[in-house]
Amino acid sequence: MPFHWFYIAGLLIIVLIIFGPGRLPELGGAVGKAMREFRKATTELTNDVTSAVQATPATPATPATPPPPAPPASQESSASPGSQSEATSPKI
Repeated sequence: MPFHWFYIAGLLIIVLIIFGPGRLPELGGAVGKAMREFRKATTELTNDVTSAVQATPATPATPATPPPPAPPASQESSASPGSQSEATSPKI
C-alpha cells in the first residue's frame, strides 16, 4: 500500500493535536540531535573497522634470528646434583 499525501497530512494533524504547536520544534530538535549522534557513531565505527582491516605494520617483518648455541657443558656439572660420588659417601 503506497503512502499518499492524504495519509501523511492526516498523521501530521494528529501529531499537532497530540503534542501542540509549542512542543513540535522541541521534538524536531530532539529527533535531529538523535539522528546526528547515530550518524556520528555509525561513521566512527565504520572508520575503526576500515582502519583495522587496512592496517599494515610500520616496519617490515624480519625473520627471527636463532639464539647462539649454548657453550658445551663441563664434566663437573654433568653429574646430577642429587648423586654422590664414592669419595664423599659416608663410611659406616
